[in-house]
Amino acid sequence: MEGIRDLGIGTLNWSDRARLLRARIRVAGVADVSDAALLAGLEDWALPWLGTERSAADLGRFDPAGPLETWLGRDAMAEVNRLAPPAWQSPLGRSIAIDYSGDVPEVALRLQEVFGTTVHPVVGPDRVPLKMVLLSPAGRPVQVTTDVPGFWDGSYADVRKEMRARYPRHPWPDDPRGADPTLRAKPRGR
Repeated sequence: MEGIRDLGIGTLNWSDRARLLRARIRVAGVADVSDAALLAGLEDWALPWLGTERSAADLGRFDPAGPLETWLGRDAMAEVNRLAPPAWQSPLGRSIAIDYSGDVPEVALRLQEVFGTTVHPVVGPDRVPLKMVLLSPAGRPVQVTTDVPGFWDGSYADVRKEMRARYPRHPWPDDPRGADPTLRAKPRGR
């Protein structure tokens, strides 16, 4: 415990899973997982898991993900999963991982996959709009939005015009709200 306090919370092995979990807990607001709070509560969440760790190298192998989940408990983790899920379900039914590392949680997916979307997805207790990075069929960003219905009403017409010229085999409907989401292109020769 003294070693973690001396070296700082960053000395632990913050795996991708642990960083994602910490960010999701922060967004859900179910517990304070700031560096100061985690250091102050080391006895509660880390101590039961520390066994043979005696050096900085040992601490560097200690992944806090499991201890944090256990410390929160089943009910709080259920609340984290409800308010800050690890993935967003696209209209096609695909699970798209949510990136919580920035200021606003975001997903990146092809624009055609959100056809038919009439309500923008939100996360957290404050119902923060998910930042959506909409990609071309080649996987390049064509629009970043926190308001898909507003995008349909606004700049979609310009994006559609440009994308139809570049990707004529892909659907670019006049009314994306009424269109079915897809990842398919038209067969060649049609």
